[in-house]
Amino acid sequence: MGGGVVKLMLGNRDKYERILGAPLQLAAVADLRVKLVAALGVPAKLITRDAAAVVTRPDIDVVVELFGGYEPARALIMKALAAGKDVVTANKALLAEHGGEIFREAAKRGLAVGFEASVGGGMPIVRTLREALAGDRQRAVYGIVNGTCNSILTTMTEDGVEFSAALADAQAKGLAEANPALDVEGHDSAHKLCLLVALAFGVLVKPAQIYTEGITRITQADIGYARELGYAIKLLAIGKDDDGTIEARVHPTMIPQRHLLAGVGGAFNAIYIHGDALGATMYSGLGAGEMPTATAVVADILEIARHRLAEGSARAHAFGFPIDLMKGARVKPMDDVVCEYYLRFMARDKPGVLGAIATVLGSYGISIASVIQKGRGTAQTVPIIMRTHDAPERSLKRALAEIRRKKIVHSAPAFIRIEEKL
Repeated sequence: MGGGVVKLMLGNRDKYERILGAPLQLAAVADLRVKLVAALGVPAKLITRDAAAVVTRPDIDVVVELFGGYEPARALIMKALAAGKDVVTANKALLAEHGGEIFREAAKRGLAVGFEASVGGGMPIVRTLREALAGDRQRAVYGIVNGTCNSILTTMTEDGVEFSAALADAQAKGLAEANPALDVEGHDSAHKLCLLVALAFGVLVKPAQIYTEGITRITQADIGYARELGYAIKLLAIGKDDDGTIEARVHPTMIPQRHLLAGVGGAFNAIYIHGDALGATMYSGLGAGEMPTATAVVADILEIARHRLAEGSARAHAFGFPIDLMKGARVKPMDDVVCEYYLRFMARDKPGVLGAIATVLGSYGISIASVIQKGRGTAQTVPIIMRTHDAPERSLKRALAEIRRKKIVHSAPAFIRIEEKL
């Protein structure tokens, strides 16, 4: 990503000067990989290994942090702010965990922290929520915000392969890391959801408050049954404002095949927003990659440069709300979340099993909307697929636990949440 920013800064100097009416100069690049930076065309005199010295230099107005991780990124950003520098970062994990501290320090000093690249890559969702949609009250945000997971699920859906094969394909294409846990376990999406919730609802949440479930347990069978029921499976980051109580969750979700989000494939990201006045809008684009992300970083640099040239000390509120007035969110416990469910049982092949399952579900107030029962499988078991009506997750988990205890089914039931009315 840093290389992409350098390429844009060096390649588009004329354009940026026309935009600003003044030169925008690359003053220094701090990187341990000196030869790699020099190969991008950066003059040797601008390259250093000492990031701590760069962030306090008097000739630098804007510090761009693209290290990733918590440290030394947090310490360098705080040092830059203390020295009166505006900051641009793409570090969603850092902002999700320590954003309150960073944004309060910036606000205290009348400085800006640009973070457009932290959610959705080059897709301008931060500005959209903070500025273009500021006149509306947002009620819900649904995001496909991890290109790796979306690519894997797309491959599973289109090529009919299992998760392991789709992951290997994503790794071979450079879309997944050698250790993909941060992506496929949902943590990257949870970091981004923290920022989306702050932008949409004006409250602060931490990653630990977000229920997070990845895609590693999704099977080809689930994808096939979802298609038969009229759904596609996506890893969604979901935020909802339920009269001040926030739902914040990341998990595989079945959504209707006719919905716009269902058609977002490959490494693309998309964010679908519901507002009281505007209704539903969707924003889509490449959510990762060196150059798409670099465009968002440079856009933040240009916005900050405009403010500096105008000699205005006032900066836009990072989330569109004064940070000192933003409070920690009341996050709804996952057990209290109400939605529809897809259930997959491997049931013992004997009379009365379907009725026994339905009886247990009914005893917990869970009604069945539809059933798919296939022919005999292996080991004297048959798959039974059910779609439920709305039910609290607490009730569903208790019902499934009882079904398992009664040994009605051969193995632990699987379930996937359904968002029917996005």
